[in-house]
Amino acid sequence: MDTKNQVLNNIVVDDKIFIIRGIQVMIDKDLAELYQVQTSRLNEQVKRNIERFDSDFMFQLTKEEFDNLISQNATSSWGGVRKLPYVFTEQGVYMLATVLKSGIAVEVTKQIMRTFTKLKNQSVPYFDIIKRLEKLETNDKETTELLQKVVQVVSSMQSIHDEAREGTKKIGFV
Repeated sequence: MDTKNQVLNNIVVDDKIFIIRGIQVMIDKDLAELYQVQTSRLNEQVKRNIERFDSDFMFQLTKEEFDNLISQNATSSWGGVRKLPYVFTEQGVYMLATVLKSGIAVEVTKQIMRTFTKLKNQSVPYFDIIKRLEKLETNDKETTELLQKVVQVVSSMQSIHDEAREGTKKIGFV
């Protein structure tokens, strides 16, 4: 097996995708690591091509979001961050592949896109049920309490399903 395939087989993307502002995103530092470039180089390329990165493709974390992210990932080494990190949505990750010139960028992006799709497909059935139940409005206290219990059960089913997936880590909601 060649070196390129060894590197791609060792990529773990699942635990580098976070939900921030209700959107699945990846942090610039993690993307730079996957693309095997420095974070400063990645951000430099983004700034040179900023017209490709609308606010729904990329945004900068607030201090509170960053602090929350660090507290949820206590084992991560964030080092001394001078600027708040940028995060990229699925579309932003795709745009990164178009501006980065590293040889591995296309292959890594394919792996990331597959992971985004896999995560979406796994959560769709439960997400749809929960959203529909939350939208139901009722004045009946007993029905409201029953619906809340149903939402809790479905949510716990999602958790059990997520934990049962082999070789993947559970992704939490912020």
